[in-house]
Amino acid sequence: MWRLRALRPALRGNAVSRGRNRRTDRARFGSEASVTQFILENTEVVSGNSLTPEISLRLFTPNCKFWHERAELWPFADPFWAIYWPGGQALARYLLDEPRVAKDKKVLDLGSGCGASAIAAKLSGSANVLVNDIDPIAAIACELNCELNGLDPFPSETENLIGSEPKGWDLILLGDMFYEEALADSLHIWLQTCIRAQGTQVLIGDPGRGHLEKLRIKRHLHQLAEFELPHAVRKENFGLTSSSVWHYHPEL
Repeated sequence: MWRLRALRPALRGNAVSRGRNRRTDRARFGSEASVTQFILENTEVVSGNSLTPEISLRLFTPNCKFWHERAELWPFADPFWAIYWPGGQALARYLLDEPRVAKDKKVLDLGSGCGASAIAAKLSGSANVLVNDIDPIAAIACELNCELNGLDPFPSETENLIGSEPKGWDLILLGDMFYEEALADSLHIWLQTCIRAQGTQVLIGDPGRGHLEKLRIKRHLHQLAEFELPHAVRKENFGLTSSSVWHYHPEL
C-alpha cells in the first residue's frame, strides 16, 4: 500500500531528497499529451479541505488508483507535485489575504510542485510568475492546475535555479523546501545573493517542523502569519496543527 505518509519530508527526509534529485523518465510515456492524460486519470480535483478552498488542484487522494498501488508501479519520480503541503498552503493563504505582497511583482515560485503558491500570486495581481521544479511532470501538473483556476499556464523552468544568476525577481516563494541541511545551506547562500543584488523579498511557508529549528537559516526568519490547519490536513500531516509564513532576511 502506498500511503501519503511515505512521502513526508518531515519524517522521511532522505527519501524525499532522493526523489528530488532523481530525474523523471518521461520517455516511458513519450509525449507530453500522454503524461497529461496520465495525470488526468490518476489524480482527483480537490477544492476544499485546505487553507485555500478558492483554489482547485489535481491531487492524490484515497480515491486515486496509486494511493493504494505498490510504489514501484509508479512510472515517474516521487509525485511531490500531487500533494498540497502545509507550508505551501500557508504561503498561498497569505498571498490571497494580502494581495499587495504579490501585486505587480515579478515572482519566482521555487520548488513549485502543484503550483498553488504561484496561482495565489497570480490571482493576487502579480505581473508575471515563473514556476521552477526539477521534476518536469510538476510543470505539466501546474499547467493543468492553472486551467482549473481560469489562468493561462505559467512559464516554467525545470533546471535547478539554486546558485544561478538572479533574474530580477521581486518576490521568491518557497513552500516546504527546508527538509535537508545541505539544501537549506545552499538556499541560504543563494537567497542572500538575490536579496543583496536586487532587493528581492523572500517568503517561506513551513509548518515549523522540528528540522527547521535546527537549521542556521532559522535565525534569519521573521514570522508574518500563522494559520490553523483544517482537520483533514492535520490528519494527513501527523497531527501538525498550524503552518506559518516567514520573511527571510539575512540581516536579522
